[in-house]
Amino acid sequence: MNTDQIQRLLTEVARGECTIADALSRLRSLPFEQLPFATLDHHRSLRCGHAETIFCSGKTTEQVCEIAQRLSANENPVLATRASENQLDALFVDFPTALIDQTARAALINPPKLLDPSPTRPPVAVVSAGTADAPVAAEAMITLRSMSVPAIPIIDVGIAGLHRLLHHVPTLQNCCTIVAIAGMEGALPSVVGGLVACPVFAVPTSVGYGANLSGLAPLFAMLNSCASNVTVVNIDNGFGAALSASLVHHQILRHLRLTTDNGQRTTDK
Repeated sequence: MNTDQIQRLLTEVARGECTIADALSRLRSLPFEQLPFATLDHHRSLRCGHAETIFCSGKTTEQVCEIAQRLSANENPVLATRASENQLDALFVDFPTALIDQTARAALINPPKLLDPSPTRPPVAVVSAGTADAPVAAEAMITLRSMSVPAIPIIDVGIAGLHRLLHHVPTLQNCCTIVAIAGMEGALPSVVGGLVACPVFAVPTSVGYGANLSGLAPLFAMLNSCASNVTVVNIDNGFGAALSASLVHHQILRHLRLTTDNGQRTTDK
């Protein structure tokens, strides 16, 4: 059960469409479900602000599909990451309306509708240094979609052609947070961090020649960033960076709602 479902349940009680006893029964449902191969956390969105995600690597196709069936009950959005082609094909058979992203190696079941940015719903930018970083950027984008966050992709703006990035500075400065993705020497997040007044979640990628060390070189560079608003996730972890960015976005929305509610109460008085 997620926050929206609890709000609907409370509305039903307030309208007399559901008895208190029935509501208590639904609320007392187990927060987890035990399968032979997994323990599913159905209440994670209530605690952490995001539902459990299926990390497909290391799981059989059958296991992935069964977990997806259980988590997607009541039309809940479910994100599956790092999926193989066979797993993506099987998920599409079971969920024909799912959003399948081959580049991201991810599937989004019951995808939320796309939302446009607005003054009360600030966007998150996903900035990638090169086309070779596309799989990680795509994973970040579909993660933001799963969290109903308006996202702006800005691709192939690595610092080898700095003018490409500078063209997007006004857009970046209107975002509530930014995911910056780069391989090679990993300098992009530091440059972005010096241009904006918001958190930057940096993602090092395993893109580059030998001295890139499969992503270790940009990881160390980002950890040593002189831009104080840069926070670094693990190599190729577009999911983790986007999830953190989405939590910032939703905390802003929560604060705006509380401010509006307080203002209405004050006006009513």
